[in-house]
Amino acid sequence: MIKEQQAGLPTSELCRKHGLSPATFYKLKAKYGGMDLSDANRLKQLEAENAKLKRLVADVMLDRAIVAPLVQAQWRGRKSVRRCTRSSRSAVASAIGASASCSSARA
Repeated sequence: MIKEQQAGLPTSELCRKHGLSPATFYKLKAKYGGMDLSDANRLKQLEAENAKLKRLVADVMLDRAIVAPLVQAQWRGRKSVRRCTRSSRSAVASAIGASASCSSARA
């Protein structure tokens, strides 16, 4: 598409041909403008890998937020232990601090 526009095809006609708005076309042009096809494919691959790694890091952080109070309580020899349910990861994710999704209970 970008090469078609550089070849002289008017932007409005190009957008109509591909079913895009001019704003979307210019956003894509800003992102992929100076790239070859192999570069664009590599960028998409790296973005997908980055998203996967971010999800993995988020999962580890959630697990740590859930387990940390239990380990700290056992390490200090306290009788009260925080118990967390893992039934809803979204509730824990929104609270990130384990205290919002855990309730205190006596062991």
